[in-house]
Amino acid sequence: MQEGIMSLDRWNELARDYSWIEEAMQTMDESTKHDAFYKSLEFGTAGMRGLLGIGPNRMNVYTVAKASVGFAKYLVETFKDQELKIAIAYDNRHMSKEFADVSAMVLSTYGIKSYIFSQPRPTPELSFAVRTLNCVGGIVITASHNPKEYNGYKVYDENGCQLVDHKIARVISLINEEPDETKVDINQGNRSMITYMEADFDETYKDAIHSIQLRPEEVKTLSVVFTSQHGTSYPLVPDILTNAGYNVIPVMEQSNYDPNFSNTKTPNPEEKASYDLAVEYAVKHDADLVLSCDPDADRMGIVVKHHDEYVYLTGNQGGSILQEYIYATRIEKETMPENPIMFNTVVTSDLGEKIAQSYGVNVEKTLTGFKYIGDSIENHNKVGDFNFVFGYEESYGYLLADFVRDKDALQACMMVAEAANYYKNHGLTLVDVLNGLYDRHGAYHETQVAITLSGQEGLNRIQEILTTFRESNIEAFAGIKVLYRDDYLTSSRSNGERLTLPKSNVIKYSLEDGSWIAIRPSGTEPKCKFYYCVVGKTIEESLLKFEALKKDINERAQLD
Repeated sequence: MQEGIMSLDRWNELARDYSWIEEAMQTMDESTKHDAFYKSLEFGTAGMRGLLGIGPNRMNVYTVAKASVGFAKYLVETFKDQELKIAIAYDNRHMSKEFADVSAMVLSTYGIKSYIFSQPRPTPELSFAVRTLNCVGGIVITASHNPKEYNGYKVYDENGCQLVDHKIARVISLINEEPDETKVDINQGNRSMITYMEADFDETYKDAIHSIQLRPEEVKTLSVVFTSQHGTSYPLVPDILTNAGYNVIPVMEQSNYDPNFSNTKTPNPEEKASYDLAVEYAVKHDADLVLSCDPDADRMGIVVKHHDEYVYLTGNQGGSILQEYIYATRIEKETMPENPIMFNTVVTSDLGEKIAQSYGVNVEKTLTGFKYIGDSIENHNKVGDFNFVFGYEESYGYLLADFVRDKDALQACMMVAEAANYYKNHGLTLVDVLNGLYDRHGAYHETQVAITLSGQEGLNRIQEILTTFRESNIEAFAGIKVLYRDDYLTSSRSNGERLTLPKSNVIKYSLEDGSWIAIRPSGTEPKCKFYYCVVGKTIEESLLKFEALKKDINERAQLD
């Protein structure tokens, strides 16, 4: 509480100089004021994300400047005797451009040059820019698919990958050296060290996306409805797909950079409501496919026409279909590299692993978060032991070519369109392909259930849930025997084996029938996430198992 009082005093001093701060203070009720000032906004392993507003527990120019000071110090100490330059991208949200400019100004005081996109641009294009421009790091101002009231700040290393744990720990330490965000001078800096990138860089990125096509010669018969959800993927995705020969129908009501996301129910492609308008377009135009990117264009969702209805595909299903298409095509065209490897996460469906192994592709599991996939790609490239062919996670993130080291919705849109077009020309839909995979490998039903628990009370409740499972010796769920439990926080398996992945607050139960359940807190939202990967002989059997498992989990977690 003492920290909150001190923070409030510091901001009251600022209010004497800045009328906008004074006005904001006057409109806050006591509950909002307490939440804004009782602690500092946490810079975690996924960066910083929070509500916009004044106070140390909000996203504002001062908290962004403080984070930029820490990142600048990290770059200076890490890249001694090198030219210090970074790339900065931002999305369509409120204050995103302002936060990008403040970051660049702060970095300039440490002798660091910045290349800033002149317009909102995709997160993967930032990763591409870091690598293409030989930068030592990067910053993206985005809150991904969070509601309009949020914004965020992510940092990237010299490989265009989000900083992994040991790197981000040092950044956090340097950020925390300055406890008072109001002491950072946001007006100081050297604008001559800032370069704004124009549309010509987009062409370089789009050319790279075009290069991933496996069947550019295939006759194009596919029609695609596309929505950017008011975000950064427009006009890039329509340009890319149109130039590849597809008939693209943009959802124009959602194609402007609107920070309020006015014409979508949610900008999150994991939620069916986000596709409502796009599916209306698809019905009207009798389109074969709907593609949707989240606002910062790192995630991509798919809806496909199948037997006169539009079927929503999950991130796991999209990843499985893409693997089937990519591996079969590469083998047919003799372009599969030696020692191919696919990466996915410990909460991604086992169906993907089975598909990869059936084509002789090696599989490596990482912790949740695409930064671990990006880092693993870099590590294997340095050793030269495996060749990357695909990476994905269940949360709608895919990577097909490693000139980007983060999930890339633009790459995914290109390859999903190509796969759908190829299968259409052979009398199949993506749903037909998925059903074929179920016939060969087992009928998988994969679901994530996220429970929102906000505020300090919510954080405490999430920890209670995890502690309940961590301290309980559970032998079976819904009558299905537990083979073993993996606790990634203690790096231990219940049968005595040690886990080799970095520590993370994840618990995973592997069951006797090949199904599994995992539990973890969200790294970016006040949510506790439950992951289910259930396998049976038929989808109907898997759905019944899932309902029974969910009921058992909810009772143990005391969820309504």
